[in-house]
Amino acid sequence: MSRPLPLHRGISSGVRGSGGSNDFSDSQMKDKSEKDDLDRRGSSDQSAFGMKLPIRVLFPENSPSKYGSNENGFASDPLSPRNRHKLAMLLLKLSLAFIILVALSGSFWWTLSISTSSRGQIFVGYRRLQEQLVSDLWDIGELSLGSARVKDMEFCPQEFENHVPCYNNNVSESGALPLSDGQEYPRNCMRGMKQNCLVLPPVNYKIPLRWPTGRDIIWLANVKITAEEVLSSGSLTKRMMLLDKEQISFRSASPMFDGVEDYSHQIAEMIGLRNESNFIEAGVRTVLDIGCGYGSFGAHLFSKQLLTICIANYEASGSQVQLTLERGLPAMVGSLTSKQLPYPSLSFDMLHCARCGIDWDKKDGMLLIEVDRVLKPGGYFVWTSPLTNVQTYLHNKENQKRWNFVHDFAESLCWEMLPQQDETVVWKKTSKKKCYSARKPGSGPALCSRGHDVETPYYRPLQACIGGTQSRRWIPIQERRIWPSRANLDKNELAIYGLHPEELAEDAENWKMSVRNYWSLLSPLIFSDHPKRPGDEDPSPPYNMVRNVLDMNAQYGGFNSALLEAGKSVWVMNVIPTSGPNYLPLILDRGYVGVLHDWCEAFPTYPRTYDMVHAEGLLSLETKQQHRCTTLDLFAEIDRLLRPEGWVIFRDRAPLIEAARALTTGLKWDARVIEMESNSDERLLICQKPFFKRQAI
Repeated sequence: MSRPLPLHRGISSGVRGSGGSNDFSDSQMKDKSEKDDLDRRGSSDQSAFGMKLPIRVLFPENSPSKYGSNENGFASDPLSPRNRHKLAMLLLKLSLAFIILVALSGSFWWTLSISTSSRGQIFVGYRRLQEQLVSDLWDIGELSLGSARVKDMEFCPQEFENHVPCYNNNVSESGALPLSDGQEYPRNCMRGMKQNCLVLPPVNYKIPLRWPTGRDIIWLANVKITAEEVLSSGSLTKRMMLLDKEQISFRSASPMFDGVEDYSHQIAEMIGLRNESNFIEAGVRTVLDIGCGYGSFGAHLFSKQLLTICIANYEASGSQVQLTLERGLPAMVGSLTSKQLPYPSLSFDMLHCARCGIDWDKKDGMLLIEVDRVLKPGGYFVWTSPLTNVQTYLHNKENQKRWNFVHDFAESLCWEMLPQQDETVVWKKTSKKKCYSARKPGSGPALCSRGHDVETPYYRPLQACIGGTQSRRWIPIQERRIWPSRANLDKNELAIYGLHPEELAEDAENWKMSVRNYWSLLSPLIFSDHPKRPGDEDPSPPYNMVRNVLDMNAQYGGFNSALLEAGKSVWVMNVIPTSGPNYLPLILDRGYVGVLHDWCEAFPTYPRTYDMVHAEGLLSLETKQQHRCTTLDLFAEIDRLLRPEGWVIFRDRAPLIEAARALTTGLKWDARVIEMESNSDERLLICQKPFFKRQAI
């Protein structure tokens, strides 16, 4: 069980702790008893947000707190001795309803009595105030009524330990359905993300080691993988692993393939660079690694200031994504073999595929077209495969036919093939649009029309036309400022998004202050070694770390920028909700990684993959939608993504934060609401997920 968070210590001038009985220390004894008796949990209440009429938000049942919940986040139970009190409260509520209706009606008829010259203008303003009032009351009522009825959520069965909702819909109770070669588990989010229970870690789960040690050594019990899968010969980086009793270590070199360092050095030479340290100078900052093995290529490039994100298919065991994230490296479940990736056009400086298992000659070249779409002008596509080896296809006519198709199709996309070495081929995407018009008629795929050239598609079917050519972001990587100057876009680049440099500078200053405030609250536990817990057998300190960060509403990427400027050893998955403005192209142009996502669906990753989940304004954004999912669903999904002892930071309007805090009781989180002195209408909700252990059978 984690220690209570001493939020009263180390608080900077930007925030101050709220009073009352919501302190972490108040919940310590309760948490201890919960841990001793996990099987006695009550079932979760799935009718948390049952309000149908906006007027009901004024009268939440049994809700004595300021925003609709009592001190414990629950409503009082209706007991018979309180009948008279309830009757009096009901009459009071009805009286208040009558008074409000009379007031609204009176003010409406008053506007009708205004002279014709000013009536229209006043009425429009009045209607806007009315609509805002109803919207705010609906938001508060939905949260407060739901939180008043929420009960403790039960723990999930053991088979949910590695549950990925949008992909586990295709898995039987006995395990993964058998797949033939080239097949994959389709993404199916029709059931949403409602799992209705809390995912417990495996029996022998341990808190990951602090970065950078955790990059090279992970606990075997933390991931689902067999010894055979560890020792199997798969992709390049899969073979660079050593299995110990309790740990998996990742070697920096392998005699089977000269090591990742030599491999990346070879790619740099093929591009015309001295070594991989010069990738930054050539305009390469972000890399999409398709079928990344276990992330060793990205781990090596990280030391050269390159940011690599891994995508791979869902795997029931031995997951590339799960192990890469466990190492503290960016990754997500994804595949381009059937749908477009949830990234904007012109997103990455380099795409890499080292024996990634994709047949690039299939689907009439649409797989290569998708690579071209997400690749920036002047960017590189690196492909390592036995198929590219001259000796291989000279003795196999089928392989020669496949290679010829890829070679010719890449040429029709205006890619320039650089000198080949061994099994590795590098193509450079054209930086000049006129190349497409100079092609022979019918020699390659056509350019997408404006109607089909969507800036950021969301899992649309693959298309047969070349995308991104209509974008104002068509800027060759060689003409962009190199990292880290690239994070501060110039005036012309910001104008594409309707922004001025002053706006981005102001946003950056606000986030710098926010990060200082956050760390002053969290640093007593995150950045200090503290004694081992009772019952633990001398685990190596420290117990807490922050490496993998998820920003659920990233906006301009300001939180990511502030963390890096503060010298934090983190990477951030910047998520842009589909329900809000799309600034994901801006984030990727700044040299960060991110993805478009609908938060009424499960995020494409495995349980226990993030150390911190952050969201500013997400509750306000989501409650303006059609109420397709509830805040409890959202919080249950966050619990699935969060590592034990991980942190949640929500910043939003005070009514939404106060009501959302009550939901954390059912999730068994330690939680505290912090007042913001700079803005009285906003609050911070800071939570920590306890480390509950499943009992060995």
